[in-house]
Amino acid sequence: MIENLNLAMLDQGDPVEMDKLRDAVGRVGFLTISNTGLSAERVQQVIATYRKFFHQPDDFKQSVDMAATGANRGWGASRSEQVDPNANPDYKEVFDCGFELPSDNPYADRGLGVYAPNLWPSGDAVFRTTIQYYYSDACAVAMRVLRAIAVAIGRNADSFDAAFDTPMALLRGNFYPQRPDWAGENDFGIGAHTDYGCLTLLATDGTPGLEVRMPSGEWQAVVAAPDQFIINFGEMLEFWTAGEIKATEHRVKGSADERISVPLFFNPSYDTNVAPPSSGTTIRAGEHLTRRFKETYVHLQAVS
Repeated sequence: MIENLNLAMLDQGDPVEMDKLRDAVGRVGFLTISNTGLSAERVQQVIATYRKFFHQPDDFKQSVDMAATGANRGWGASRSEQVDPNANPDYKEVFDCGFELPSDNPYADRGLGVYAPNLWPSGDAVFRTTIQYYYSDACAVAMRVLRAIAVAIGRNADSFDAAFDTPMALLRGNFYPQRPDWAGENDFGIGAHTDYGCLTLLATDGTPGLEVRMPSGEWQAVVAAPDQFIINFGEMLEFWTAGEIKATEHRVKGSADERISVPLFFNPSYDTNVAPPSSGTTIRAGEHLTRRFKETYVHLQAVS
């Protein structure tokens, strides 16, 4: 079962909600969350903004094509990523933006674009403003969720805070077109995978498509209305907590209906050591993400 939790109640440490959260993070690795302060109308506006962009002609979108920049900002065409090496490249378009730093910040040139300048389509100030404001608010919600999780696993509520002073937080618009007639068993909107980073806060347009591999091994559909968010966890948080938090495999096959989803991949600062506590080892968050990006982006695989 995928639990739906109330974030305002988690903020207050409600014991029943905390018990549900503890089970969700440690056994299932997925949950949905409500009462975040981000309204359905706000999410619908963001989704409509992404939808308008994705319906633009390709020559318009190519002006911010990340394959041309060599980073992970801007537009990614269909089949520009491959999360499952045993499946075909993913049949979806994306638009990525993230945390920006001044050029003289020591993190500014770290890694493969984890702090790269954002790319925005020219002549569309509404797009940029809408997405940037949502990015900030979504990061604040993700931090609240992470603080509740810290308490649920027996840590201080602020135990993760310092690691997110310059977060490698990436906001993505996903566009899954209608599944084409030629699609076969190795064709997915996004293949089966676990997320790479820490915490994912996912808004959707309500169209079904996301499937989660449950502890039983079966695939279960998970759907959230625009005033709810889907939460899951990445590889980084799993080993950072020595397995107390579970990173769970998921996929999108695609259907007769197009689908928009908006994940925020909320990740800590580049030099954060995310190795298991007391392991005596070092795993830098940025190095982990950079390696995984190189394995995923088709244009980076070609030059690796």
